[in-house]
This record gives sequence, C-alpha cells and structure tokens, in this order.
Amino acid sequence: MCTPGNGIDEASIAAPTSDKGALGPAADPTLVADLVTANRILFNQGVLDAFGHISVRHDKDPSRFLCARNMAPGLVTADDIVEFGVDGEPVNARGRAVYLERFIHSEIFRARPDVMSVVHSHSMAVIPFGLVKGFSFRAVTHMGSFIGTCAPVFEIRDVVGEDNDLLISSPKLGAALAQCLGEGTVVLMRGHGSTAVGNSLKQAVFRAVYTEQNARVLSEALRIGPVTGLSEGETRTATRTIDGQSGRAWDLWKLRAEGKV
Repeated sequence: MCTPGNGIDEASIAAPTSDKGALGPAADPTLVADLVTANRILFNQGVLDAFGHISVRHDKDPSRFLCARNMAPGLVTADDIVEFGVDGEPVNARGRAVYLERFIHSEIFRARPDVMSVVHSHSMAVIPFGLVKGFSFRAVTHMGSFIGTCAPVFEIRDVVGEDNDLLISSPKLGAALAQCLGEGTVVLMRGHGSTAVGNSLKQAVFRAVYTEQNARVLSEALRIGPVTGLSEGETRTATRTIDGQSGRAWDLWKLRAEGKV
C-alpha cells in the first residue's frame, strides 16, 4: 500500500465566526449559479447527503473561494453562498454559521494553484478503502482513471494524536491534508470520507461522482476474486481522453437534479 504523505462532518454543528476582511469584487453570477447546481448534483448523485461540501475558487480574486454556509447541500441557493478569504475565514457570512471544515478548501487552494474546485464527501462506498491496511484504493474503471494507481490515505492521528474528532477544523489540519493529497486528485480520510479536486467546478463534480462509482465497482470485483487495476500508463492516457467529457455529464446531471429528465 502506498504511504500517506504526511474528519464526521458538521452541518448540524454551528460554527459561528465573525467576518474578516473586506468584501472583494462580486463573483460572476454564473459561477455562483454553477456552485448551487453543483451542490444539487452531488446530492442527487448520492455523493453528498445532509453533509459534505463543495467550493470553487473566486473568479475575480484567486486567493479567495466560494462555498455554501453551514447547511445541507441539497438545499443550497444562491443566497447561501459565502465568500471566504485565503485563511478560510468568511468575508460576508453576516452571522450565519459556516462549515467547520472550511480549512479543507482554504489549505488545498493555498497549496495547489491549479485547483479550482474542491469536494469533500462522506461517500459510503469510498470510506472502507481508507480503513483497510495493506490495500490501495486505485482506478479500476476508465471513468475513474484520474484516481491513479494508489490514492493516499490521510491519518489524522499522525497530526494531532488519538484524542480527535476526525474533523479538519483548523488550518494546521487542512495543511496536513493538502500535503497528503500532494499533486493527486483524490485523498481518502480514514474513518471520515474523501476529498476530490479539479481544475474546474465541473471537473471536480465529475471526479467526485466517479470516485464513488469506482469504489462501488472495486468492492463488487473484490467479492469475485483478485482485481486487475489500471496501469500507470492507462490512468494517464484514459484521464487525458475522458477529462474532456465532464461537460457532457454535467449537462445531464444538471437536468436530472432539476427534475427535467
């Protein structure tokens, strides 16, 4: 198993915090609308339920990002989108609670200028692969090729010891998670969930959905016998081919989330 590079979510836990810093230029309304849609898609696809969250880098100020306030993703509207600074603190929450694990997003955005969107989920199909020592979560389907041959597993105990709640609730923990992710696309979080990233909002949604799908296929295959995963070459080549198809999936998922198909 690959060595990690170096947690339950919180929508039901209030995380009130004072706004810090001045509000910058308004984000493109289309970006805000797409972020709302992304929340609905991920809920509709079963990647997020009452918990989990997705963010997108601000189009006018790359040091900032947008994410919903502390709430169930399937209920998010444009009025619920909050702007956050580089430190993960809200700029315009106006007294509304925000996610405790916003530092997953702020620290990955800080460490990875190429990342434009981050999805944190508690996918039930993925969680088991962060629990079993000696087994690597890897791409076994062409649609999951971006996962690579060995997704890292973040162990929070290595950072703060055993007396912890598994939540990424500080910049220190967010930075450690970002380090574990490295230059990859998906990082598993032992006993908690996973985080996927993309170079666009649509790509991040695509990757979150197909991480879940790849996990289901891998679990079923392991019931039958030894599994042949994708090779490094296959993961690279398939990812180049399939990356251009995320818009196709987005168009369908958007209509389905809106109840139109």
